[in-house]
Amino acid sequence: MAHDLSQSEPIGNVWNPATTESRTARYVLIAITLVFLGLFLFMPLVSVFVEAFRKGPAEFFAALVEPDAKAAIRLTLLVAATAVPLNLIFGVVAAWTIAKFEFKGKAFLTTLIDLPFSVSPVISGLVYVLLFSSHSVLGPWLKSHGIEVLFAVPGIVLATMFVTFPFVARELIPLMQHQGTTDEEAALSLGANGWQTFWHVTLPNIKWGLLYGVLLCNARAMGEFGAVSVVSGHIRGLTNTMPLHVEILYNEYNFVAAFAVASLLALLALVTLVLKTLLELRYGAELRAAGGH
Repeated sequence: MAHDLSQSEPIGNVWNPATTESRTARYVLIAITLVFLGLFLFMPLVSVFVEAFRKGPAEFFAALVEPDAKAAIRLTLLVAATAVPLNLIFGVVAAWTIAKFEFKGKAFLTTLIDLPFSVSPVISGLVYVLLFSSHSVLGPWLKSHGIEVLFAVPGIVLATMFVTFPFVARELIPLMQHQGTTDEEAALSLGANGWQTFWHVTLPNIKWGLLYGVLLCNARAMGEFGAVSVVSGHIRGLTNTMPLHVEILYNEYNFVAAFAVASLLALLALVTLVLKTLLELRYGAELRAAGGH
């Protein structure tokens, strides 16, 4: 009988894999991974902070309290505080619709949710320019009613929402599909209404996945450059978010100030990474307890 080398065989009390790489191969692969991370991740990240503090802490903090920098920070926080909650609502509604109901066009709706992942952010910004420019149908009408979209905060919020809206939905859809509708049906059979069922049954079951999606959505919203660059107009002190402000400072050869603001974005990335890891530990534990992966 032919021996299947793809299977593992028990030898005594030790499970000995029949096919495995050597210890040397493992060390080589680990070394390649560490070198790759060092060259393309850790060194660039460290260089941001080194350059930011190159002229000392005084210059670093001066760059952050400069009026244009403060305006960019405020605008970035405002855009994230607007786009993330709206995407949270959309994500929960979309995930509930796709996971809990069967209807025609369900696969197409799921594909549409994934669209921003495949479309360049610059293209998404150009779409809003076409929709709300002075040569479009909507643009002149909105302007006649005193509503500015392009080169203003609304346009930046819309562009940010477009590139970030899949994050919450795509995190919740597989989780809610895995959980099924048994708990909700039990709550309804016991007399709970729709809101009570969502608040006391569905939400506790998805809370860690929801926080995970919101965390990723917020990080992308605060760091978005391409779509925002197209619709913002680059007006200093008015429509420049932090990434746009970094670009302007760098193009002006004001490297310390540019890297000082960039260090805030890098710090956000590090905080996001830590929180993401903590949520994965908690979120993954709950999935395994529920019988998931």
